[in-house]
Amino acid sequence: MTASTGGPTLVAVDLGAESCRVSMLLWQGDAASVKMVRRFANAPVDRGAAGLRWDLERICTELEVALHNCADLAPEGIDAIGVTGWAVDYVRLDPNGIPLAPPYCYRDSRTQSTMAAVHAVLPAAQLYARTGVQIQALNTIYQLYADKLAGNDAAPWVSLPEYILHWLGAPRIAELTNATHTALIAPGQRGWCDEIFSLIGLNRAAAPELIAPGTVLGSLRPDLRSLPAFARTQLIAPACHDTASAIAGIPGSEEPWAYLSSGTWSLVGMLQPRALRTPEACAAGFTNLGAADGQILFHRGIAGMWLLQQCLKTWEPKRAWAINELIAAARNLPAPGLSVSDALIDLDDPALIPPGDVPARINAQRASRGVAPLPGSPEAAPQFAALIFHSLAARYADTLREITRLTGSRPRRICIVGGGSRNAFLNELTEAATGLPVEACAQESSTIGNFAVQSAALASPSYIAAPREIARYAALISQKRALQ
Repeated sequence: MTASTGGPTLVAVDLGAESCRVSMLLWQGDAASVKMVRRFANAPVDRGAAGLRWDLERICTELEVALHNCADLAPEGIDAIGVTGWAVDYVRLDPNGIPLAPPYCYRDSRTQSTMAAVHAVLPAAQLYARTGVQIQALNTIYQLYADKLAGNDAAPWVSLPEYILHWLGAPRIAELTNATHTALIAPGQRGWCDEIFSLIGLNRAAAPELIAPGTVLGSLRPDLRSLPAFARTQLIAPACHDTASAIAGIPGSEEPWAYLSSGTWSLVGMLQPRALRTPEACAAGFTNLGAADGQILFHRGIAGMWLLQQCLKTWEPKRAWAINELIAAARNLPAPGLSVSDALIDLDDPALIPPGDVPARINAQRASRGVAPLPGSPEAAPQFAALIFHSLAARYADTLREITRLTGSRPRRICIVGGGSRNAFLNELTEAATGLPVEACAQESSTIGNFAVQSAALASPSYIAAPREIARYAALISQKRALQ
């Protein structure tokens, strides 16, 4: 920590499936500010027979530029760097730690058949009883099994946020909150479930070493360490799962509260002291993931703003809608037949997961229910947007009722983080549907949570037993929410 500031100077790398961000935590006296240093678009690349892949080389090139920008902004020294990102995807490495191939995207179709193959050996209900992780084709377990079937399971692997830490100089590790999303760990345990590896024949030796969130991993690689700003910089594994970091970025309160991480996916849930792995929770589609403070993130994943993003991509370049313009137009439309349940979108429809013509898929779903399709032209964008927003709000309400039924805990408010927190119309619909006050928290809450865990880790190596310390840092950093 630099002597002239009220806190550590930190860098947060946040990998997103739509965009990646590099930010800095800076201090002026006791006042913290968060500066966005670099943001760049991200999307999977269709490589034909090679599948849907991430352009990891481009991501690393962009991050290299961003880190040099950070060094220029803080020549007096940067205390630490932490990395968060989406879960489930990973990269295989050669003996020198170099990626063997661009990593697959979780939306690739290769896991559709491997799910059935895994469940033939380990039925879905039994897998859920062991791990508490929502049964979804994108989970790492099914991706690793696809590698096994292809004869590519010998090489060591590492999840993407932890790969970036490894690329920066850290050892190959798996941070616990991110690793829980693999469906290869039993909640409450801090080790891989060897039984699952054995039952389905996965290569246990290829898995990384598990570590707790907030672990200090050492210095940067020599070429970066040669820059004065990075001479003493420590690499820290925060809560590498971006959702876990986003929830850590909510200061919280003593009364029960629900969270809604609103972005590409909508994740609706509540923090719980222990995992709930009942058949009822499984049937309702809930997952149990590690939280930054040792609790459990008990939530339901719902197709989120991805639907609208794919609609807009379908209509470009015929008509480019600005998101604020589209929200305003949707607000002026009547509710889309809420008295008829079939009028709303079935957000669990697997046809909505892959990239492509989502307007046509929504209309196909409507046609299958005997509901009139919406016009397919770009001019119908406000109708699709209104339908998506009303469908999301109704689903949020249903999900919160399910959480109360399953856990016995009823929230008093909803804290919304992520890009969707800026959608005032959707927030109003959510308040009306749930009957709960909605608090729009930080859009970049995963960045704030990343900084909060890093700060707590630097302050106290045993912070994991003191969640209030993370909340204290989150509150301190959140006092200035707008990114510069």
